[in-house]
Amino acid sequence: MANWVTGKVIEAKFWTDALFSLVIEAPIKPFTAGQYAKLALEIEGERVQRAYSYVNAPSDNRLEFYFVIVPGGKLSPQLAKLKPNDTLQITDEAAGFFVLDEIPECKNLWMLSTGTAIGPFLSILQEGKDLARFDNIILLHAVRFAKDLSYLPLMKTLEQQFHGKVKVVTVVSREQCSNSLHGRVPALIESHALENAVGVTLSPDTCHVMLCGNPEMVRDTREMLKNSHGMVKHLRRKPGHISSEQYW
Repeated sequence: MANWVTGKVIEAKFWTDALFSLVIEAPIKPFTAGQYAKLALEIEGERVQRAYSYVNAPSDNRLEFYFVIVPGGKLSPQLAKLKPNDTLQITDEAAGFFVLDEIPECKNLWMLSTGTAIGPFLSILQEGKDLARFDNIILLHAVRFAKDLSYLPLMKTLEQQFHGKVKVVTVVSREQCSNSLHGRVPALIESHALENAVGVTLSPDTCHVMLCGNPEMVRDTREMLKNSHGMVKHLRRKPGHISSEQYW
């Protein structure tokens, strides 16, 4: 059963009208980069809770979470109203297996995300552990509009920090942007535009793909990788090439 502790908001950042991040401090147990916690508020006498991935590295005690306001949602609109010194509830123990320990040996690691699902990848890269085994790490963030690339400055900083090992790709689907690919992730894989953009071939012999985002993207991308590249879902009992986490 989850053990809830009180967290205090120390920073609230609005990126757009619908996207925001909260930085909180709370007495949590150690977690592994890529994992998530549950956050909750008491709303009309009921504890309303949802799972959210850590954006921060486990070594950073400033706990950061990235949100989209869901129209008509119970929790996200209320979280968006929080200000510094306000409190919320958080599970003290993280969960989830979307972590590097679960990734088999490979030369090239692809991190493909949509929307707020960029979070676990930022946590993994900011922590920086167990990355030496990869020749290339492709970090992709797909959004609707360029303004939704909230963490692009951090992504670019990580790209520089790893001296070419990390290759950042942004994808914008609802408008044309000079520095981003345009369209949906599955289509960019089918056309080889994604591979051409980073100069790395998507091959089951050398690559593993981590997918994190909305269920439609995860499903369609997984099918595309299966049909066009012969890649299959990774399971502990049956190793494969694709690991995934859906964001709702």
